[in-house]
Amino acid sequence: MQADAAPKLEINDLSKRFGGLLAVDRYNLVLRQADLVGLIGPNGAGKTTAFNLATGILRPTAGRIRIAGRDLTGARPHVIAKAGLARTFQNIRLFADLTVAENIMCGGHARHAAGTVSTLLQLPSFWRAEQTLRNEAYRLIESLDLGALAARRAGDLSYGDQRRVEIGRALATQPDVLLLDEPAAGLNPSETSELMAFIRKVNETLGIAILVVEHDMSLIMGLCQRLQVLNRGALIFEGAPQQAQTNEAVIEAYLGTRRRAKANA
Repeated sequence: MQADAAPKLEINDLSKRFGGLLAVDRYNLVLRQADLVGLIGPNGAGKTTAFNLATGILRPTAGRIRIAGRDLTGARPHVIAKAGLARTFQNIRLFADLTVAENIMCGGHARHAAGTVSTLLQLPSFWRAEQTLRNEAYRLIESLDLGALAARRAGDLSYGDQRRVEIGRALATQPDVLLLDEPAAGLNPSETSELMAFIRKVNETLGIAILVVEHDMSLIMGLCQRLQVLNRGALIFEGAPQQAQTNEAVIEAYLGTRRRAKANA
């Protein structure tokens, strides 16, 4: 990746106010192709709010959001998804009664709309679109080493496998940028290790820029190239993960002044 490559996602001075609460305060982010960035902070720091702003679930109070140079500030979620930004959620939202292949096919429907009439009447254009979706889904399944799970019911999978399928469904939209909201939540150490390898493969083989919100520090430190730290809605650190461990502002945000003084003593 070249340092001067055009940003896939650019967020400038993004803010969100809920009444008297400033949940996100002038947040900035630049993601280029194949970037892998972690976003951390104490509970209530504004991480998920920043995700919801970037993906159109919330409208910003101020600031700009650009995807591949296109200003999409305040655009609706389906418009942002079509522009190349996909996400997952803290709580897994798979269709439990559908197979893995069918779940991943759902991710592609935003790009292959057969039309309401064609779908209701099941005209040839509908079946052509369905076959295209199926072919694309199986190519993605194979590239992500999910072939053994393709015909299985999503609700019968382990929690770790469900996380991988959820990421696969997001990738079916063919995004340039992927936002992962606490992907390791609820996973045991073995599943977390497998998920790290999976995310790294997605980043390296598909060249997709990834932003990860996560509380699991072992995952963040072992996976991300760059780290951002939010506290009370404001960005207080950006740099190498190892540098964050000794940064005074980061230590204070996580431990508090009194606890930090006690730890030093």
